[in-house]
Amino acid sequence: MGLHKLLLGSSFKYQKQNSEGRSVTLQCKYKTDSAQEDLFWYIQRANDFPKYILRRSKYGGEDTDAQFQERFDSKVSSNSVPLTIKDVRVSDSAVYFCALRNYLTCASV
Repeated sequence: MGLHKLLLGSSFKYQKQNSEGRSVTLQCKYKTDSAQEDLFWYIQRANDFPKYILRRSKYGGEDTDAQFQERFDSKVSSNSVPLTIKDVRVSDSAVYFCALRNYLTCASV
């Protein structure tokens, strides 16, 4: 069974000084006692529902939604999972959410 915990909501607003080709990195730090966890990033644009961007695991599992594969990336470390957006665009202005899913193991005797 997996439980999601919302870790962070970061907003990013495109500004004129951001030029084509510039990268932006949003930070997300986490702490868990779980031996296995997945970390997720979501985007929520104005008047829209949150949309899945990507999933990363400390042990190498990863998945990125097709519409974000070209410009969005994340690498997991022992306590953070920053999201990097390449070639920043006006359409990237949004609230970004980082979430953690811990795996709980139940044993039967």
